[in-house]
Amino acid sequence: MRQNPERRAALLDAAIEVLAREGSRGLTLRAVDAEAGVPTGTSSNYFANRAQLLVQILHRTRVRLTPGPEDLAGPFDTKVLLLRLLERMRRERSVHTAMLELRLEATRRPELQSELAGFQGAELEANIAWHLEAGLPGDRQGVVLMYLAMLGLIVDDLTVPGLLDPHPVEGLIEAMVERLLPERPAD
Repeated sequence: MRQNPERRAALLDAAIEVLAREGSRGLTLRAVDAEAGVPTGTSSNYFANRAQLLVQILHRTRVRLTPGPEDLAGPFDTKVLLLRLLERMRRERSVHTAMLELRLEATRRPELQSELAGFQGAELEANIAWHLEAGLPGDRQGVVLMYLAMLGLIVDDLTVPGLLDPHPVEGLIEAMVERLLPERPAD
């Protein structure tokens, strides 16, 4: 297998675009080559098979979705952080759509499901730890509930964006933060 990290990253970025646009059925090594504008067969020099490509796409999404310093600039306010998350999702729609496709594909591929569960579990635990260490309001369960609520909001924003038009997103996020991550735990 070839080891040029820049070429591998470019091929994975192309694969993300193909997966987001065409879905799992459209993701082939040949389609990735075409999207990346490289000679046919290039991807097969970097990925042994489609299963390996799927796993590497999963890990590339983390690189693409990790917040930059500007997204984590303090002082920390949960509502502001979640609005920045939504803005990043909208800027990186194809990456989030590809992640949804990977989730669907994982329902049919046990090896991908195992990889995805480990990957997503580690991400969730890291987010919980960061939230609590930053001293933001709420407890562990509240952070998990917020994760689930934001995931639902993001899925709807990605797949049927007009659905939430009658419900301003900023107000929804503010209500989620107030109800799920109160400054003081409920008695």
